Amino acid sequence: MPSYRSLFRVPEFTPLFLGAAAKTAAQTVGGLALGTLVYRATGSPLLSAVSMFGPSLAQVVGATFLLSGADRLPPRAALVAVSLAFAAGTALLALPGLATGALFTVILLLGLVESLAGGIRWGLLNEILTKDGYLPGRSLFNMMSGLMQITGYATGGALLTALSPRTCLLLAAALYLTAALVLRLGLTARPPRADGRLSPAATWRTNVLLWSARPRRLTYLGLWLPNGLVVGGESLYVSYAPDAAGTLFACAALGMLAGDVTVGRLVPAAVRPRLATPLLLLLATPYLLFCAHPPVAVAAVCVAVASAGFGASLVQQERLMSLTPGELAGHALGLHSAGMLTLQGVSAAVAGSLAQLASPGRAMAVMAVGSLAVTGSLATAGRRSPAAAVPEGSSR
Repeated sequence: MPSYRSLFRVPEFTPLFLGAAAKTAAQTVGGLALGTLVYRATGSPLLSAVSMFGPSLAQVVGATFLLSGADRLPPRAALVAVSLAFAAGTALLALPGLATGALFTVILLLGLVESLAGGIRWGLLNEILTKDGYLPGRSLFNMMSGLMQITGYATGGALLTALSPRTCLLLAAALYLTAALVLRLGLTARPPRADGRLSPAATWRTNVLLWSARPRRLTYLGLWLPNGLVVGGESLYVSYAPDAAGTLFACAALGMLAGDVTVGRLVPAAVRPRLATPLLLLLATPYLLFCAHPPVAVAAVCVAVASAGFGASLVQQERLMSLTPGELAGHALGLHSAGMLTLQGVSAAVAGSLAQLASPGRAMAVMAVGSLAVTGSLATAGRRSPAAAVPEGSSR
């Protein structure tokens, strides 16, 4: 397996990595600022949760109609355009007096744009790295995401004590512009990976093909559901601890970083496939304690321990790539990203609704129970599924 250091000697890896880092920093600072802005204005856990994770709700539309563009658009131009769209949209969200309806319309439009970005980015990563380089490469991206979230949420929390949420949104917009500049200057103008134009029909046909194989279908459900339900619980951090939400988000990112390092570098390849279910169980179990509404210090420890379970995603993505033809890699990874973010957005809305009826802590515990139940069901279904062969025509 290639070392992390050797990946930075691969042409285009570094600018792709740095562009993603700037984008993640923008998302964390901007998301926390937006959630705080909405919660201060409305006092609603539901609206606060949906404002932070609302872009995910539009992912299902993108996955249905636009995802063929993940392999049919020039990667550099598409990634730069996505970053510029987020810069403009985030700046628009900072406008004083923006009506609630208009605010959520912008949020959903940004989610529609983002539905393309995941497939393009991870398809390009799969293209520029060797076959055995994708997992350490994705692990390194996940580690970066964890570090940037720790930094972004800690910095965002500090900034919100000194600056207004709208000013923090403008800072996030500047970070999106930085990401666009890095990608434009650092990536080469590669052609699309597949022929043809972006079309709903092509998107739908490939989605049906990817979904038709039972092993891939179970892998997708494992990537989407347990993760999404737990993230729905995370969306309640602002309403659970309004003055310490940044701390909880940072602890979650720290736990995710630890899990990714362990799975990506320390666990032998022969052991990794057996870790998906245990890690998903770890992801949800500590949230059961939130039913007792623990103090912030205890909650932070629970969040950090639980988030190590996000390392299951690396194991599941490795399996997904082994089941997918190389020419469909971008679309397959885009479908994973879009489905995961869609379930996160739906779960945020469900968790926010539960918190309106009960309390944020109890709603988080309910989401954890749902995640544990789904994980158990998928593990049982997986044991009944015959071993899958790599599909014909695969480049893997």
